[in-house]
Amino acid sequence: MTVSNQSRAAVFSGEAGKLTFQAFPTPEPSKGQVLVRVLGTTLCGSDLHSLHGRRTVPTPTILGHEIVGEIVSIGGSAGPLDLTGAELHVGDRVTWSIVASCNECFFCHHDLPQKCERMIKYGHEPIRPNLALLGGLAEHCLLVAGTSIVKVPAELDLAVCCPASCATATIAAAVEAAGNVSDRTVVILGAGMLGLTAAALCRLRHSANVVVTELHEVRRQHAMTFGATHNVAPNELRAVVLELTNGRGADAVIECTGSPDAMENAWPLIRIGGRLVLVGSVFPSRPVPLLLEQTVRRNLTIVGVHNYAPRHLLLGVEFLAERKFPFESLVKRWFSLNEVSQAIEFASDPSALRIGVRL
Repeated sequence: MTVSNQSRAAVFSGEAGKLTFQAFPTPEPSKGQVLVRVLGTTLCGSDLHSLHGRRTVPTPTILGHEIVGEIVSIGGSAGPLDLTGAELHVGDRVTWSIVASCNECFFCHHDLPQKCERMIKYGHEPIRPNLALLGGLAEHCLLVAGTSIVKVPAELDLAVCCPASCATATIAAAVEAAGNVSDRTVVILGAGMLGLTAAALCRLRHSANVVVTELHEVRRQHAMTFGATHNVAPNELRAVVLELTNGRGADAVIECTGSPDAMENAWPLIRIGGRLVLVGSVFPSRPVPLLLEQTVRRNLTIVGVHNYAPRHLLLGVEFLAERKFPFESLVKRWFSLNEVSQAIEFASDPSALRIGVRL
């Protein structure tokens, strides 16, 4: 497959809301590396937080980490395998883990490869020599050694599979952290991409009640299509949960908003022995009061989930491949790479759960 020797990318240099186009030499992959042509990237909430200055990211950088690509070149005589153990070939349609890990450091050996001490994190790396094309808002992306790669079924639309490497895999990790959700009452805070994915996965795992609460009515309307048994405004949450559980409270709460108000609203509604899984707090916010005595007396478990391990990416792709829920409907609009500034502006609308960028 012929590959151009130059690749265009939209570069973020730190000025809020502004991207500039630059051309970079298209890298030749070395042993263990794979070069892909970017087919599509969806804009994650964390991309928007970075672009609008709500969180810091090393700059200059190429943002975008919810990516699907087509392999155009494989380094070395024998390329890496995908997570199922299958060989990878030029022309394969793939997605990959947000973090490439070394598999040798302390965190890699303690089931936290996403916190690898020598990580490369796609869509979050500063541009440097020979490692520029590491984000989705570009024509090509270089997959370095240690990247977990999954082939994407041909029948899956880009709108379905682009979020797999962030939102879907992260929620696979979050639901795992929530413990056994079968026949349980699960409360999900937020009806964005994370929350709706959590609702769908919990329903697929036979949760008795999946209660989604969301401030924005437009987002809340999606919940019933994605597995929720109850769809409520925040001020309705307490009455609904207590009625469903005979006053005991929810077995698990999965927090997908990052909102201190949402956390404080749901905190009293976790039953004795229940679990709180924190997922959405990926940008700085005000502190929330945590009653230690209540945490002890109620035997609560609090778990933070940031990114995921490779197994969660594979679970996420397999979940999407079942095509039980209309995830393609959540990408409101696609823009070309040349229109990336318009895409960012459009993505700021709370009703747009995802906006996509493709060549």
